[in-house]
Amino acid sequence: MARKRERILLAAILLFATGLRLWHLDFGLPALNDPDEPIFIMTALDMLREGRLNPGWFGHPGTLLFYLLAIIIVAVGAIGSLLGSWNGTDAFVAAVFADPGILVLPMRGLSVAFGVAGVWLSWRLGRSIGGARVGLTAAALLAANAVHVELSQLIRTDLLASALMSWSLLHALAAARGGGRREQVWAGIAAGLACAAKWPAVLVLIAPAAALLWRARGDGSALRLLPVAPLVAVVALLLVSPYLLLDLPAVLRDLAAEARPVHLGATGYGLIGNLVWYLRQPLAGSFGWAGLILAALGAFRLRSRPDVAVVLLPTTAAIVIALAAQALVWERWIVPVLPILVVLAALGIEGVARLLPDKWTTSAATTIVLLLSGWMTVVSLDRLAARADDPRQAATAFVRAHLPPGRTILVEHAAFDLLGYRGRLLFPLGNAGCVDVRAALGKAPSYRRVDGLRQGRAIVDVGHVAPERLTSCDADMAILSNYARYAADPERFGTEFAIYRRLLAGYRCPLHFKRNAAERRVDVCVKANLR
Repeated sequence: MARKRERILLAAILLFATGLRLWHLDFGLPALNDPDEPIFIMTALDMLREGRLNPGWFGHPGTLLFYLLAIIIVAVGAIGSLLGSWNGTDAFVAAVFADPGILVLPMRGLSVAFGVAGVWLSWRLGRSIGGARVGLTAAALLAANAVHVELSQLIRTDLLASALMSWSLLHALAAARGGGRREQVWAGIAAGLACAAKWPAVLVLIAPAAALLWRARGDGSALRLLPVAPLVAVVALLLVSPYLLLDLPAVLRDLAAEARPVHLGATGYGLIGNLVWYLRQPLAGSFGWAGLILAALGAFRLRSRPDVAVVLLPTTAAIVIALAAQALVWERWIVPVLPILVVLAALGIEGVARLLPDKWTTSAATTIVLLLSGWMTVVSLDRLAARADDPRQAATAFVRAHLPPGRTILVEHAAFDLLGYRGRLLFPLGNAGCVDVRAALGKAPSYRRVDGLRQGRAIVDVGHVAPERLTSCDADMAILSNYARYAADPERFGTEFAIYRRLLAGYRCPLHFKRNAAERRVDVCVKANLR
């Protein structure tokens, strides 16, 4: 009966996690607000259109995700063809660029699956460490975590890598408890696949190594297994992504491009400052200080569980220190730590509940879980609602309603919702200046070409247009997503801000769209002589 009840509760948690991640899954569409989603979509399309297995881009490296996205494209194309929605590849591609949701929704659905798989794996982790109640608590907390929920809706590598890292941790825990070569092999396979999604996943290999070093205190033969997980990880990585070797110049190019010292909205604060930022922003913001205190209590309780502590704590510390040592800070980078933190928080909740008499233990643990996960759910719902009410869509809706046909509009985000406007649309593209959107879409845009025109620039916006090509951005109206962000930090981004000032010399900016003072501001600027 206990096992059956556990499975029912787990099914309910997974259903809740799925529903929460599906809410507002269509945010922004048909526009694409996240700047990285087009990279993954266009690269996968390029691979299929050109009949190649080499993604040609290795910034994450993302290879495993590209292959999965390519499978989705083939499946969607085949289903649409059978239903008569399009006839042939060219018609399919044209339909996708007219309505990106055709591919974006199933691709985001894949990310939802990664997120729910991560919740299930957190149950496995918690159960293997502290039993059924700890496992269910960990799953409930991760199901409601705002950072995990938001990233489960994006076409990115983070949730895929995190789930695979959790899988590797499961086998590392088994290795610490006496598991042999088999556990090391599976830990290595999971780590290698995780690295094929996101480079920093290599840090999870600390876990199987720490497990063997712990066991070697009483069994020196365990040290013979130390090379197994790393070697298997390398083999798995290269089997999935052989072009890491075959196209090494591209790998080095993309890694260099990712290693930027500054980035709009993400420039770091030094080692200690970054640690404080991660603690106060993504962690306290999604767990609450109560959740973090419970996680700290759970880590303290591991002093009596050294076989678990040597697997979880060094891995967590290595990831956090590696993040803090970077020049940039991104909320999404903390995702690999979340499954470990929810397990620690679950152990902390269990510790608090056990301070009470036995007859109150279950009720106390349940009450704490419901209160904490309930608060986390409210935070997630609020953030999802905010993302669905993006000021960029408010700005384009205003333009569609009030700008007469025949004008030229410059827009900085992938505003597919403006394609219905009967006028010229311009988009900033680095060395190419501002390009005609419809002409570019008519040529089946290639990410290789786009990346070449970017020339390593971090962001595609007016501030990164080649100065000599700025005249190509002349428009009757400009919808600017980043102007206010550069204006807020002109000392660090003086060059980019100066390009905006040059462009806007003959404009006035009477309209500003934003939800509140903390949200992104979108400026709508018009030629001074335009009424």
